[in-house]
Amino acid sequence: MEDKRVRRFYLKEFKSISRAITTYEDLNLLTNHLAEGTTRSFSAKGCSILLFDDREKQLFSVATYGISDEYVRKGPIFVDVKNSAFFKGEPVFVKDMQTDPRVQYPKEAATEGIISMLSVPIKSRGVVLGTIRIYQGDAKEFHEEDIDAMCVLAALLGLVIENNGLRNFFERVRSALDNLPLRMLEGL
Repeated sequence: MEDKRVRRFYLKEFKSISRAITTYEDLNLLTNHLAEGTTRSFSAKGCSILLFDDREKQLFSVATYGISDEYVRKGPIFVDVKNSAFFKGEPVFVKDMQTDPRVQYPKEAATEGIISMLSVPIKSRGVVLGTIRIYQGDAKEFHEEDIDAMCVLAALLGLVIENNGLRNFFERVRSALDNLPLRMLEGL
């Protein structure tokens, strides 16, 4: 049987987004450009980049493109820590947002014109940090090569997010040390 899925993401787009991920200094600008570039590359309805807050057990939007503010603010996106496909760290394709039981806001998706969604985990060192969600106005499935490319880009983004967090931590430690009296720094 012939595969009817069409590739939409080629080396040109992959290289462009990869370069952006590895060179941007501003994480907010990076995620916004990544959401826009992903939407355009896949001719999708939109894209959201969401990060997981392990204290709140929910996903928070850090960047979107092509999606209305009303949809972004539809409500919290809770993640069932024990039973969620999210924590398996594998891409998930939802063909019908209105009938899939994993979808928390099917009416809002219908209002937004979202029919299907690909969710690609953002991982670093085996830990899922968030997800890149590509929303479509149709139910066309993604080509396996496109999904693989998005997994690689999501892993790169995961490394950048981890690096950014470590850099922020070290800057806070450095600032705290700079504020200590010199006598307290002796011997360090």
